[in-house]
Amino acid sequence: MRAASDKTDAKSAPQTQSKETIERPAGYSSRNPGLNFAEPVADNGYLWWYVDAISDDGQQAITMIIFVGSVFSPYYARARRRGDQSAENHCAFNTILYGPSGKKRWSMTERSAAQLQRSQDSYRLGPSRIDWDGQSFMARVDERCTPFAQRMQGTVKITPSSLTTHSLELDHRGRHHWNPIAPIARVEVDMPTLNTRWSGDGYLDSNYGSEPLADGFSGWDWTRARLSNGDCAVRYEARSPHREPYRLALRFARDGSISTEAPRPSAALPPTQIWRVKRRMPGAEAKPKTLQTLEDTPFYARSLVETTFANDPGIGIHESLSMQRFEKRWVQTLLPFRMPRLT
Repeated sequence: MRAASDKTDAKSAPQTQSKETIERPAGYSSRNPGLNFAEPVADNGYLWWYVDAISDDGQQAITMIIFVGSVFSPYYARARRRGDQSAENHCAFNTILYGPSGKKRWSMTERSAAQLQRSQDSYRLGPSRIDWDGQSFMARVDERCTPFAQRMQGTVKITPSSLTTHSLELDHRGRHHWNPIAPIARVEVDMPTLNTRWSGDGYLDSNYGSEPLADGFSGWDWTRARLSNGDCAVRYEARSPHREPYRLALRFARDGSISTEAPRPSAALPPTQIWRVKRRMPGAEAKPKTLQTLEDTPFYARSLVETTFANDPGIGIHESLSMQRFEKRWVQTLLPFRMPRLT
């Protein structure tokens, strides 16, 4: 990890350019996002909650994705080729810890509906769970991780500065939605079994789809960056066959207000070294810089990046996804080695 950029107190930070606070941004969805872990999911569809955070010293990071209908599951993809499938039968609690000098601990075990319990404020899958108490989300992780099947046991506490109630469409047919639940949050990681304990700035969102992800997109690039004045900038560039890219550029303040910014074309980043996944930075004004590649897989890359949005520099997380790569049978043949399944 690279050292984090200096933080500026929000009260003393320079004011950003004048911008309109919006109630219904372009592409606003009629779907009620809510904080509902029990939200119904269509057959063949998906619902996930995504968390990331970077430690205050910039040396460690975490990502967590909690799935109903794991979009990257080779088992789910194979089952759908036989006919419609229940999303609840393909769930996962994916947790990845990134440490100094590239040290990484990865856990993603898929489980069936028999090991899933969901309610409005709680999601439990096998031995792991996440709960909302009205103030914070508390994830209790109890999994085996690579390398060496070590035990990953501990907690991840996510405390939002505010909550948003917006859900936006990511595609032209209104079948895929994104809900930025808590773009600005504090995250506390405590994993005693891995001698890991830290806190830092984080982010929480949710994605929902009523069809497989590959039916809506050939791929996308996404980034969220914590800016020098404390705001969070989010950029999407979603690509579908035979259509112009769908671009989204938003800025979130600590009080939960949201403002739009003019989307810009994406800028090229170097492809990943191992799998040569193409990466592009949506909407960057200055030349973006890849600080570290966190994930380099056949169809997906996650990176720590430094960039500038609306004249504000920031450091954040960037993702590049190729669903065209994921749909290749040879890729799905490799995935069970990283994603075991327990019924």
